[in-house]
This record gives sequence, structure tokens and C-alpha cells, in this order.
Amino acid sequence: MSDLSIVFASLINGLTMGAVYALIALGLTLIYGVLHIINFAHGAALMVALYGVYGLRQAFGWDPYASLVVLVPAMFALGYVLQKIIIERASHGKDEYILLATLGLSIVLENLALLWFKSDTRTIETAYTLSTVDVFGSALSLPKALAFVGALCVCALLWLIMNRSDLGRAIRAVSKEKVGAQLMGIDVAHVYAMCFGIGLACLGAAACFLMPAYYVNPMVGNGFVLVAFTIVVLGGMGSFLGALIGGLVIGVVESLGGLWLGESLGQVGIFLIFIFVLLFRPQGLFGGKS
Repeated sequence: MSDLSIVFASLINGLTMGAVYALIALGLTLIYGVLHIINFAHGAALMVALYGVYGLRQAFGWDPYASLVVLVPAMFALGYVLQKIIIERASHGKDEYILLATLGLSIVLENLALLWFKSDTRTIETAYTLSTVDVFGSALSLPKALAFVGALCVCALLWLIMNRSDLGRAIRAVSKEKVGAQLMGIDVAHVYAMCFGIGLACLGAAACFLMPAYYVNPMVGNGFVLVAFTIVVLGGMGSFLGALIGGLVIGVVESLGGLWLGESLGQVGIFLIFIFVLLFRPQGLFGGKS
């Protein structure tokens, strides 16, 4: 295989992973865009979703993609309940309290996972785990190809919800002017909870796409949330388009960085981009665009 074909294969691999990164980042940017806070429990929630996929496989033999029909609604319900019962009550209307509440929630979820599952890394096997598909002459893992298509479909569905539904209009109204939205009769507390629910539903979908080719342990969410936060900063806080494009860019940078610098240093490029954006374009590539 020539050097050029190796680079091309790495580029394709980066795009597939970048689509899943974008899906994870979309949930984070949605919550930030409406509540204007960073959800520190985002990584822990992804870990819960990954264990959900693993548990359904072990208990019932469900295929990870079939788990979408259960896990996405379950994660939505979890996000809605956490916002309404824990975060809303703990915050007392103050943003700094929301940050502390999500941080505390993250610590609780990770330690519960350590208690129940120990620190063991777990994977699942499927009939197609090692299967590949040909993409312009390069062999691509079938689970990664399916993850790429699935993640883009979920991103498209989320865009439709945000731009073509009453819920989407309510979310955008609250994100622009909370008091004005209240005066127009919009239930702001309900919108907040819906945003948390949708954000965690995105994680449920991402977990189903990741698990056939990835693993889960109690700390697995930490790496993903750091990458997702970098994507949100790169694309622009609250920007859906920025999260999608930023995810694809970061996926490619990580993949090519791993090719040229070695797997252990593959993420160096990601955090160099993070620092560069903060220094020279802190509003991100797409600023406030949705």
C-alpha cells in the first residue's frame, strides 16, 4: 500500500469517527446554546449509555443498532428527569450552581459505575465486528461505516427538529431571550428539560453506533467529553453547523495525527487547535450560527 493510500484510508477513518464526535458535540452545544452552561456530566452520561448497549447485549442478545429503539428514548427520559428533579432544584436559578450540579452528577455516575462494574474494560462481539467495506479502494471497518451514516442521519433529524418544529422554535426563542419567551407563554423549565433530554438522547444514539467497534469502562466518557468540548469551541458555542463541521475536522486531525505522530500522541493536534481557536478566534468558526 502506497503512502498516499495510507493517508487516504486514515482520512476516511477520521471522517467516520468525526461524525460520531459531532453527534456527541451536538448534544453538548444544544445544552450550552439554551442554558448557557457546559454540562460536565456529558461524558458520564455517554458512559451510562455505553453500559446500556452492553447490558442489552449481555442480557437479551440485542444487536447494538437494535438497541437504538430502547436506548434513545431511555436516555431522553433520563436527561429530562435529571434536569427537572436534580439540576433545576439544585441550581436555584444560578448558572454556577448548575455547573456544580452537573459536576457532582458526573462524579456520582462514574463512582457508581466503578462500584458495579469495577474498572474492567468491556467489549461486545457481533457477526460484523471485523467486517470491512471498500471505500474508493480503501478497506473501512463496517461498524465505522454504519456509525458514520447513522450519526449523519441523527444529525439531520435533529436539524429538522430544531428548524421545522414548534419545539425547535421554542428552543431557539428561549436561547435568544428567556424572559421574552416566558412572556409569550413558553414554558422555559420544560424547554430546559427537553434540551437536556435531547442532548442525552444524542448520546444514546452515539453509544449504539460506537459500541460495535469500541469499548466501555467507568472512565470512558472523559476522553470523549474533552474532544466534544474542543469541537464546540472550534465550531462556535451553540452552533449546530459548527458542531457538525468541527466534529469532522477533529476526527480527521486525530486520525492523521495518530498516523504521523503515533497513537499515543494522536490527540495532540486536537488540543493545539483548541488553544489556537481560543487565542485567535474565541467565538469559533461559525460564531452564533445555527
